[in-house]
Amino acid sequence: MVTKTFSYRLGEIAEYIQAELIGDPELRIEGLNTLQSATGKELSFFSNQAYQQYLSSSQAGAVILSEQYQEHFAGNKLVINDPYYAFACLTSWYSLTRKSEGIHDTACIGQDSILGADVSIAPNVVIGNDVSIGNQVVIGPGCVIGDGVSIGDNTVLYGNVSVYENSQIGAHVIVHSQAVIGSDGFGFAKSPAGGWQKIYQLGKVVIGDHVEVGAGTTIDRGALGDTIIGYGVKLDNQIQIAHNVEIGDYTAIAGATAIAGSTCIGKHCTIAGAVGIVGHLNIVDNVHITAMTLVTKSITAPGSYSAGTPMNTTAVWRKNAARFNQLDDIARRVKKLNKD
Repeated sequence: MVTKTFSYRLGEIAEYIQAELIGDPELRIEGLNTLQSATGKELSFFSNQAYQQYLSSSQAGAVILSEQYQEHFAGNKLVINDPYYAFACLTSWYSLTRKSEGIHDTACIGQDSILGADVSIAPNVVIGNDVSIGNQVVIGPGCVIGDGVSIGDNTVLYGNVSVYENSQIGAHVIVHSQAVIGSDGFGFAKSPAGGWQKIYQLGKVVIGDHVEVGAGTTIDRGALGDTIIGYGVKLDNQIQIAHNVEIGDYTAIAGATAIAGSTCIGKHCTIAGAVGIVGHLNIVDNVHITAMTLVTKSITAPGSYSAGTPMNTTAVWRKNAARFNQLDDIARRVKKLNKD
């Protein structure tokens, strides 16, 4: 059963996020919305200057904002240093909450599998043998859980997630639809006859607590050791994580990024969309990699890293590309001139 949470008094919200309330503490807030669309019973937030044009005219019942912008909104205000983080904390109050539906008649559960208390297993779920599922776990329709898998308490698998054998998923994890955890890594040896010999993948995937895995993301099992996703890691949609990759705690990776095998990424890193990272590299803690960067060597110092050329008109881009191809020849000429 899925139900929407009740409304909350503005005073309750202010107390929860530790904000200064300027306005009516008894106002009932029934939802969250953007500055442009919020109604008198909805709460919005302001944290990006690009939206300042909408602040003064917003019809929101209240707005979360910082002290420097509070004079720009005449209505009820929740004043706090970090409005975006406060808003993020509040989203759980207005999200759809899940109540245990029990085990559907069409679910197929293998031998010697252990299910925790208050689990919810939707129609057409297949659970293998020797599986361990924690308390208050929600498994959406059509999920397939292989033999020997373990899933921690309060974890949610949305519909059509596939978890291959022996994978380990921690507690409070969210895995979105069509994600595949524990599929074979891309391992083949060239045969003398010219074909390919498959290298069977003998490791597993280990996912820590409080991880979120986006829709369509694939995490390959290790070839010998394990592929490891650390505590609090956040993975966007359609990310490819190859065999034996290790991702450190609290790292966040945006969509369409591909990480080749045996690369080790540190803690508290942020990797933007469509980044490519080649295999067998090491990236230290606290690294930020900007969108569409190709990482071809290890990163040994914290900081921000970029590659590629930004968009321009086609005519200008073609001229710059032609000059880029001439750089080696120019460098050689400069070097020769310096010698002379």
